[in-house]
Amino acid sequence: MKRWILKSALALVATSILGLASAQAGFELPPVITDHMVLQRSKPIVLWGWDAPGQQVNVTLAGSNAKATADGQGRWQVTLPALPAGGPHEIQIQGSVSVTVKDVLVGEVWVCSGQSNMEWNVAQSNNPQEEIAAANYPRIRHIKVPHIPADKAQRNVAAGGWTVCSPATVANYTAVGYFFARELQKNLDGVPIGLIGSNWGGTRIEPWTPPIGFQSVPALKDITDKLAEYPTKDAKGQINFQTPLALYNGMIAPFVPYAIRGSLWYQGESNNGEGMLYMEKMKALIGGWRSIWKDPEMPFYFVQLAPYIYGKTNAENLAGIWEAQTKSLAIPHTGMAVTVDIGNTKDIHPKNKQDVGKRLALWALAKDYGKKDLVYSGPLYKSHAVDNGAIRVSFDHVGGGLVSRDGQPLSWWQVAGQDGQFKKAEATIDGDTVVVKSADVAAPVAVRFGWDQEAEPNLSNKAGLPASPFRAGGK
Repeated sequence: MKRWILKSALALVATSILGLASAQAGFELPPVITDHMVLQRSKPIVLWGWDAPGQQVNVTLAGSNAKATADGQGRWQVTLPALPAGGPHEIQIQGSVSVTVKDVLVGEVWVCSGQSNMEWNVAQSNNPQEEIAAANYPRIRHIKVPHIPADKAQRNVAAGGWTVCSPATVANYTAVGYFFARELQKNLDGVPIGLIGSNWGGTRIEPWTPPIGFQSVPALKDITDKLAEYPTKDAKGQINFQTPLALYNGMIAPFVPYAIRGSLWYQGESNNGEGMLYMEKMKALIGGWRSIWKDPEMPFYFVQLAPYIYGKTNAENLAGIWEAQTKSLAIPHTGMAVTVDIGNTKDIHPKNKQDVGKRLALWALAKDYGKKDLVYSGPLYKSHAVDNGAIRVSFDHVGGGLVSRDGQPLSWWQVAGQDGQFKKAEATIDGDTVVVKSADVAAPVAVRFGWDQEAEPNLSNKAGLPASPFRAGGK
């Protein structure tokens, strides 16, 4: 906690210095408009900043020009025509001062948000020395957002600017984001990728959610009714960064309306135990971000939590979060990377971020970049039926067929009768279904798979993507 307070204090000082310098100069740009930035291709380019009220500002990019006049609060904004992938370009901005933003690429921009497993960097992941040495991808760019909660939506934040991916810079990049970007670039003919790393270890989902998100979900009325009270502050006036709106205000709002392709999300550990309520909060976050970016179909891809022993007394809590995350796939234009096979039950920060990034990239490649016939998900429960003293389970995304990943009998299956008492079951693959039965349950009515925080089940498809835990049937 002391470390967080120090970091936050330093960030706030930096923000104050930035604001003072801007006020003295009469000219200010948002954190995403710096050298080495990546603009979203095929979307109108919105650029903005601040200058003296009434000041005319002229912006030129790739042969196009736009003008604006700073309003009463000093804010100006222009919209330039969409550009194809490429660069480098320069942006000329002429207001009370003249600024040239250099080495500007146009490609795909993704927000990388969540808690520590998204903030986890390349240097902390598997094979760090090899990965860092091989990180010669100058068309991947990254900007890291400092940890700054705020009591109202901020117009700016003292981020360090965009950096160019190289062995000298990549160590501190979000690992999931970097491996996602690398996979995209390999499959998209080197299209530039921009990563906005707005994440904070240990944070809940609520502080990342904008007001409109809560307001759109009836199940969260208890939060919506108190929005005027959030984020809360302690007796010393310090903002509680774990309360609603705090991180949206300080770490997301400053980047709107910068055009992005979509969002990557790795969070849920700090909401463990909430069960299906977490799905309602996912609805609020996703809907809220789509609303503020005015993009109702914005892709939102997330990571299902990896197995981890949170506590023996609540061994099924994590399965409840898994269920909520899987149900969140009902929200259009979402996707989920399942990680039951690449976790570490004794480490809440599994080091294999390479496969996490790759699995998120599979969703994007299939859904957003037109890669046909690509297996992008592991098996997901579709339906079940009672079949002669057994339960037959059918799946979506069988990916060429179901297999046992390790060649061993299928693991972590259970069935229950009318009494609701689940017993360990034998499961066998039969075509694109799994037949589950137990000698201890003569008339099964319910089935569940991987329903425990320690579960690392071995069912997958032939593409090597694991099946997601689920439960079905019964009361």
